Amino acid sequence: MPSLNDISLRQLEYLVAVADLLGFRRAAERCHVSQPALSAQIQQLEAVLGVKLFERDKRRVMLTPAGEELVGRARKVLTEAGDILSAASRLSDPFAGPLTLGVIPTIAPYVLPEVIPALVKQYPRLQLRLREDKTEVLVRDLEEGRLDTALLALVPEVGEVEHAIISEDPFVVAAPPGHPLEKKKQVQFRDLDEENVLLLEDGHCFRGQALALCTRIGAREVDFRATSLTTLAQMVMSGAGGVTLLPALSVPIENRLGQLVVRPFADPSPSRTLALVWRPGFPRADALRALAGTLRSVWPGNKTAKRS
Repeated sequence: MPSLNDISLRQLEYLVAVADLLGFRRAAERCHVSQPALSAQIQQLEAVLGVKLFERDKRRVMLTPAGEELVGRARKVLTEAGDILSAASRLSDPFAGPLTLGVIPTIAPYVLPEVIPALVKQYPRLQLRLREDKTEVLVRDLEEGRLDTALLALVPEVGEVEHAIISEDPFVVAAPPGHPLEKKKQVQFRDLDEENVLLLEDGHCFRGQALALCTRIGAREVDFRATSLTTLAQMVMSGAGGVTLLPALSVPIENRLGQLVVRPFADPSPSRTLALVWRPGFPRADALRALAGTLRSVWPGNKTAKRS
């Protein structure tokens, strides 16, 4: 039976990289080693474990059933090892060293240019690494240790996480010039009954929230799926046959030319709760709570931010 001395964290890192990318060359590039060196380490790991981890030929690489199970365990080991390093960093200075932050696309372009300079000034020894992706991907990477924390909307898909609320972000209605909503100061739900609404493509949590609201108030989704809020705004500006819902956070940028009719909802206004989240047991949780406090203080439009 192999002992722990026969397996290295580096081999587990290589194993996970090949499993993620299903290619030895790309995995070697990610791990900054030569392909022969990575292949040799994988072969050595297979020899120690006594199982085949990958099926490989000239066309493709696939995980074996044994590989599927062991990759999951390797991810957990690497996450725990990363947390040990984070704990050691925290003991010396919780705001020093690397911190990988994920941000969803319906937040990133509207806040990062304002908040990142403030974080750099407040925490000069923090090495912030940014990743933009959809909620599902960020949550998975958070669980598997590829992210330390993430800025996203609190929706059921987020699952069991620790969090600190940053801001409430109301939804607004955006319509083309000349639309009947232009005459209103606020939008009632009944104003959107039978209205055509353009929404984001699948995978964006904001789509799920907006679609649920449209279903509730009788609005109809147009047969068009946008990849970004910018696309939604541009389509509405062009008079493509409908209105859209936007988070208020995005309006200063998406309507910077004033070509949209933007109206808030009457109370109770639908909104999303934006938060900094991290996995339970993360060793630098106190530092993340302090980081959240800094984010609240510089968050665009934050007047009465809630605390978790």
